[in-house]
Formats: sequence, C-alpha cells, structure tokens
Amino acid sequence: MKKPSVFSFAAIIGIGYARRMWIAIMYLWAINGLTLLAFGWDKLRARRKKRRIPERRLLWLAALGGSPGALVGRWIFQHKTRKRSFSVWLFAITAIQLATYYLIASGALSLQS
Repeated sequence: MKKPSVFSFAAIIGIGYARRMWIAIMYLWAINGLTLLAFGWDKLRARRKKRRIPERRLLWLAALGGSPGALVGRWIFQHKTRKRSFSVWLFAITAIQLATYYLIASGALSLQS
C-alpha cells in the first residue's frame, strides 16, 4: 500500500479551508440578506399599523452576523433611527464584531485549535 505524500495532505487541508471560507461567506450573505429583509418588512408593517417584528429579534439578527444588513436597512428604510436604545445596542454589536474581525485579521486572535 502506497503512503500518501505531504502534498496530498496539504491539498486536503487547503480544500477544507476553502470550503470553510465559502460556507462562512454564504452564511454572511444569507444572514445579512435576511436582516435587511426583516428591517424592510418591519417598516412596512409599521406603516400599515400591523403586528411588528420585536426589536430583540432584529438585534439578534444583527448579533448573528447581520449587522451590516441592519445598518443598511436602517439607512434605506429610515427605520429605527429615532429609537436611542435600539441604536446604542446596534452600534455596540457592530463595534464588537468589527473589533473581533480586526483581531482575527491582524493575527492577534487565532481561531485554530
């Protein structure tokens, strides 16, 4: 039986890394799209005086990675712009996510086990 070479292990690791990156990218697209749609839906429901999406759920969508979608949704739909407590929470979530991204990108925080 032939032993696998070092290059085949490197290829397997590389493919695994690429697959994980694509999964992460697809997840971020999905969660941000969902968050943007949720802000638009909530604004539509507010105009029609119907039952709304709870603020807590909108903030959870932002915390799960949808903060860019939430910020764009606020801007496009002019939604939740006067709610000070909501804005503080949303900007805090965004700041934490940006700081985490910076630490990972700079190498100060490693995600490898």
